[in-house]
Amino acid sequence: MITCFIRYEIDPFKKDLFETYARNWGQAIPRCGADLIGYYAPHEGSATTAYGLYNIASLADYEAYRARLAADPLGQENYRFAREERFIRREDRIFLRLASAPQADSV
Repeated sequence: MITCFIRYEIDPFKKDLFETYARNWGQAIPRCGADLIGYYAPHEGSATTAYGLYNIASLADYEAYRARLAADPLGQENYRFAREERFIRREDRIFLRLASAPQADSV
């Protein structure tokens, strides 16, 4: 299992648009085959940093998932929405593997 960790730099005056974008992915991502952990918008501190996280079995599964997402009507609409509204200034994506598992039981 790998986790896709996305760091967004967003326009602080368009946070509400990012939240709409995040809610749309909340529907499309699970439907297209990834285990969505969540999207996180700024609340306190930096007004320009947001995150998206989801799990997927492998990079091969990720490629198939991305193809399904690109063909999904809501996925297509969300990509268009972000492109037209320009609330995302930068997007960085990294794939991580959980290194602390198994976690110890507390005594």
